[in-house]
Amino acid sequence: MTASAGEHQRTAAARARVDELTEREIDLLRCLGEGMSNAAVSAKLHLSEATVKSYVSRVLTKLRCDNGTQAGLLAHEAGLMG
Repeated sequence: MTASAGEHQRTAAARARVDELTEREIDLLRCLGEGMSNAAVSAKLHLSEATVKSYVSRVLTKLRCDNGTQAGLLAHEAGLMG
């Protein structure tokens, strides 16, 4: 089955938004895409929870998302989840 033109447009739009992020922010976005808690992200990326919260806030602002769930879905749309 092939993807529709609408799916390609959504993927391209999601990738364009993700292109604004640093590599570290993309690492965090992948964690959000996996549904990880801030504590789990902290352990995986070797950051304090306060730093994770700061990164999450910055990523949400850059991606124009209201919450981590929206950002996680965007990670999937952008093809970051493998």
